[in-house]
Amino acid sequence: MEAKLVVSSSPHLRRPESVQSVMIDVLVALFPAALAGVIFFGWRGLLTMMLGMLAAMVAEAVVLRQKNIFGDGSAAVTGLLLALTLPPAPPWWLVVTGSVVAIVIGKQVFGGIGNNIFNPALVGRAVLVVSWPAHMTTWLRPLDLATAATPLAPGAEPASLFNLFVGAVPGSLGETSAFALLLGAAWLFYKGLIDWRIPGGYLGTVFLMGAFFDGTGTLPEMFSRGLFHLLAGGVMLGALFMATDMVTSPVTALGRLIFGIGCGLVTMLIRLFGAFPEGVTFAILLMNALTPLLDNLTLPKKFGEVAKLQ
Repeated sequence: MEAKLVVSSSPHLRRPESVQSVMIDVLVALFPAALAGVIFFGWRGLLTMMLGMLAAMVAEAVVLRQKNIFGDGSAAVTGLLLALTLPPAPPWWLVVTGSVVAIVIGKQVFGGIGNNIFNPALVGRAVLVVSWPAHMTTWLRPLDLATAATPLAPGAEPASLFNLFVGAVPGSLGETSAFALLLGAAWLFYKGLIDWRIPGGYLGTVFLMGAFFDGTGTLPEMFSRGLFHLLAGGVMLGALFMATDMVTSPVTALGRLIFGIGCGLVTMLIRLFGAFPEGVTFAILLMNALTPLLDNLTLPKKFGEVAKLQ
C-alpha cells in the first residue's frame, strides 16, 4: 500500500531551492566581479581565483571524506570569496593556506555548513592579514600591473569616483569594481536570497560617517567623501556578499538592520581612527559574534502572547 502521509520533523514548508542551487546562484552573482578582476589584472587574477576555489573544495572533500569535490558548492563560494579579498598576485601558498584555514577552521571546526559562527572566507583573510601583512598589502595598478597603494592608504594618489566605480584602481581582486559587484548583487536580490536591510544599513552608515566625519567644507565635498568611502576598499564586497551570508547574519528583520549598521559603524571607526586603513574584515567578524544576541533581542512576540503576571 502506498504511503499516504510523510512524517518528518519541522519545518514543513518546502521550497525548490537547495543548498547547492543557492550556492550556484551566489557563484553566478560573483561572476561579474571575477570577470572584472581578470580584465583588470589578467591571468594572475584568474590563477588566484582558481587556486582559491580548488584549495577550498579539496580541503572540504578531504575533511568530509567525499569524492565529489564540488559537493554542495559552498566550498567553491568560500574559496572564490577569499580570492576576491586578496591582492591580485599573491604567492600561491598564501592563497592555498587561506582557503584551507577558511574551510577547516572557519567552517568545519564548528560542524560544517549552517553551524559556523563566522564567515569562513573572512576568517581565512583575517589569519592571512595577521600572519603575512606584507604579502597582503602588495597591490597592483590595473592593466599595467605596476605596484601601487590603494586609494585608502595614507598618501595614495587620488582616485576619481568614476575610476572607483568601474574598478580602475589598485586593490583586491574583487573589491575594485563597484559596478560589477552591484550587477552581481542584483541577481541575489532578484532571486530573493538577500534583502535590503543588511547592505542598506551597512552602506548607509558608511556614507553618512564618511560625509560627516571625513568630509570638510561644503556640502558637495561631504557628499563626495561619503561616496569615496562607499566605493573605495572592500565595503561593497563586504556589504553585498559577506555580511549578507545567511548562516552568520541575523534572521530577524530588525536584527539584520542593526547588524548592517553595526558593520558600517565598526568599519568607519577603524578607517577613520584605527591603525588599519580598512576595517571591513574585522567589522563583519565582530558583528558575526553578536548575531545570536541580536536575534534574541529582536525576536518578535508570538501571536497572542500576553505579559506574565508578576
